[in-house]
Amino acid sequence: MSAPDHITLRDRINNAAARTILGGALLLPYRVRVPLVGWLVANVVAPLAGWRKRIRANLALALPDLPPGEVDHIVRTVPNNVGRTLIEIYSGEGFIERIRSAPVEGPGTAALEAARGKPLVLVTAHMGNYDAVRGKFARTGYPMGALFRPMDNPLFHAHYLKAISTIAEPVFPTDGRGIAGLVRHLKDGGTIGIVADVAARKAPVLKFFGQPAHTPLSAAEWAVKYDAPIIPVFGLRNDDGMSFRLFVAQPIPHGPPKEMMQRYNDVVEEIVREYPDQWFWIHNRWKTGKPRRAGKRIKASDGTPPE
Repeated sequence: MSAPDHITLRDRINNAAARTILGGALLLPYRVRVPLVGWLVANVVAPLAGWRKRIRANLALALPDLPPGEVDHIVRTVPNNVGRTLIEIYSGEGFIERIRSAPVEGPGTAALEAARGKPLVLVTAHMGNYDAVRGKFARTGYPMGALFRPMDNPLFHAHYLKAISTIAEPVFPTDGRGIAGLVRHLKDGGTIGIVADVAARKAPVLKFFGQPAHTPLSAAEWAVKYDAPIIPVFGLRNDDGMSFRLFVAQPIPHGPPKEMMQRYNDVVEEIVREYPDQWFWIHNRWKTGKPRRAGKRIKASDGTPPE
């Protein structure tokens, strides 16, 4: 599915506002624009979009014993990280320069190296900057392919697609033809990256932080079908807020896809517990039984299946 063709007045206004903010930020030096957009999203977008309330609600569900001071810190820092991630994705070579030099570490690095040149499934999450994974490995011998969800706003979709394509190609839309292209890329010996911590409503309900969470099985199913290792990897932001490191976890053993993706959820939970201020707590990740409010989710093409 490509982006919708019908363009409304609201689409034009929202796109003009976004282009003004992003275009203005891109005129600034990289070291200035990244923290600036982070601040704007944390202090302007987050309160208007209701993100602060959602972050607190998600933390109360997943980490109810977290001290109030830590909750306040996460409420402030998560939207800042989201803003930094957005402008980094638009920053082209400035972002690529920083992820090119990012170190790769963790217990799964040997397995990752052994899979070079073979079908490989990398599963990541909305941690730090998830596109650091795609950008880094595409430049170190892993032909990266990924899914993207077309934006609801076709005007914004056009420049967002250009931005994510600059980081690495190919990218495939989340329609039948796009998924077929992604699978063919994997079958032909390529690497695919899946951001799997999304609440795809038709997916099975597994556990995440002990709570029911819809979790897509596609990554595990493709790994089993094409005899590909499935390895969790995360683009973590360093304390300077500008640079990254890539953490590679142990491969997930092949087995029933539900068990494999439950292990994925467990690995993501472990990394979120260690770096709680880097995960996107703004998402509706859990099956709580409460209706979702329209207009309060991120409408982003971030390589995830649609909710």
